[in-house]
Amino acid sequence: MKVEIDQDECTGDEICVDLCPEVFEMDGDVAKVIVDEVPDDVEDAVREAVESCPAECIKLIE
Repeated sequence: MKVEIDQDECTGDEICVDLCPEVFEMDGDVAKVIVDEVPDDVEDAVREAVESCPAECIKLIE
C-alpha cells in the first residue's frame, strides 16, 4: 500500500503524525509522507489517519 498527502489541502493538524510517525512527519506547517511503501505493521494506523484527517487530504493507493 502507498499513501499520499495533498499538501495544498493539508491544514497542519498533525493528527496523522500523532497516529503514525513511522509514515508521516511535519514539513513546516504541512504533513508529508516519509516512506515509499507503508509497512504492513502500520497499515491500520495509516487507515485511521486517513479517516481522522479533518482536511481529507490523505489518500490511500492500494
